[in-house]
Amino acid sequence: MLSSPVVETINMNVILGKHRVLEDINLVIESGEMVGIIGPNGAGKTTLMRVLLGLLKPTSGQVKLFGASPDRMGKKRDRVGYMPQSPVFSRHFPLSCLDVVTMGSFTATSLGRLFTGQMREKALRCLEMVGLLPLKNKPFAELSGGQQQRVLLARALVKDPLLLLLDEPNAGLDLPTQNHFFALLKELQSRYGLTVVIVSHDLVMISRYAGRLICINRTMHLHGEPLDVLQSSDLGKAYRCELDFLCGKVGV
Repeated sequence: MLSSPVVETINMNVILGKHRVLEDINLVIESGEMVGIIGPNGAGKTTLMRVLLGLLKPTSGQVKLFGASPDRMGKKRDRVGYMPQSPVFSRHFPLSCLDVVTMGSFTATSLGRLFTGQMREKALRCLEMVGLLPLKNKPFAELSGGQQQRVLLARALVKDPLLLLLDEPNAGLDLPTQNHFFALLKELQSRYGLTVVIVSHDLVMISRYAGRLICINRTMHLHGEPLDVLQSSDLGKAYRCELDFLCGKVGV
């Protein structure tokens, strides 16, 4: 059992230039949770993700992963897996599925080195976890959008993380593919005891799978179980528009 929350922010503020992007963010995410971060475009969701990854320091306040500041985690950084909204390399770069997943094994000190047999074996296991082992040698660029997302998920899992951060993983996918991806993610979370934090613009989809939603629009407007959040009058205020139709869909 972990003695401290997996994610904790305390009175966290982020100012970029003259713009206050995040203000007084206080949140706690415990081990084994699947939490959806929602909010309108420009709300600060991706900025929050960058802070959690240690790519951006808060202007004031604290952020802790496993009880430590993200920029002081050392080898514990491997506890955190990250799946970006889009690949960090061109989708058309000539890499196989296995190559893409194996790249997730590299650290800041191992960049530029050759893939090892151990790295490839681990990558193969992760491809099997997401159901794509038969496609290991297929060029990444030739995969469907849903298959590419599963490869990127395998890449995020290759270091056996305890915390998985995903930024808009269902962007651009059709509804059946989104459901398949989230069902797979939920299965992996349950099987391996992962803590999962997902930034999503799709309130209906994320509400079906996350155990808790946190709505931010610069500040944290509300949080709780998905149905309670989506039926709250404060949600419309956060989005500055009417969202009543969503509640009906979620209740189906």
